[in-house]
Amino acid sequence: MKAIILAAGVGSRLGNSHPSVKCLLEFGGNTLLENHIKNLNEAGISEIHICIGHMSYEIRRFIQSINASNIVFHYNPLFRLGSLVSIWTNRSVLTSGSEIILMDADVLYNPTILKRLIKSPFADCFLIDKNFIDGDEPVKICIKNRKIVEFRKKLAEETSYDEIGESVGFFKFSTGLCRKLETIISEMLRDGQHHLPHEEALRELIAIEGYNIGVEDITNLPWIEIDYPEDITRAKTEVLPRILAK
Repeated sequence: MKAIILAAGVGSRLGNSHPSVKCLLEFGGNTLLENHIKNLNEAGISEIHICIGHMSYEIRRFIQSINASNIVFHYNPLFRLGSLVSIWTNRSVLTSGSEIILMDADVLYNPTILKRLIKSPFADCFLIDKNFIDGDEPVKICIKNRKIVEFRKKLAEETSYDEIGESVGFFKFSTGLCRKLETIISEMLRDGQHHLPHEEALRELIAIEGYNIGVEDITNLPWIEIDYPEDITRAKTEVLPRILAK
């Protein structure tokens, strides 16, 4: 099993008060990226592929400073566009014949969440947190009759579902769905959709394979995605203490 960490974005919503790369923000003495690598290594992941772009030299320098040995970098020169292109820079990993863990880099989380994903009996798996604050920002997972029926930030009014929650931004894919995802992304980029977030490709994958993708419920386990300055404050005052109290 290999991992892909998406860390190429600019993180413009944090503003000028945090000029570094989001994944190098520190919480409890460790950066987000350092936590990812530590947790993946402890889970036995053989290779960690990091997609870099914005301030890529900072990430390379940091990885060198912690002597991480199983890291492979993939540079996305179009990092100011959508994260769809970031996954495309990792297409060789998607077609390598290995299971893949796909992760957003800007998440602080309880390591149990990653363990739950890796050890899930579902070969293809998303994570859902049903205790979330609704709005336009969270990527929502909608489930009906045990099938994922929608996966996006803004839901149509007519969307029907039995369960709803927020996506954590970590995913597990079998070799078969990795290849299908690569095909979907290839077609989207061929159609000029470079500006789209990678969630749109996952949404297309769900439309094809929704019944075959499982969902692990991680509700009540602490985690937070860092998008805005207030997320940093909440991460330090609310989420990190809960993680450390495990």
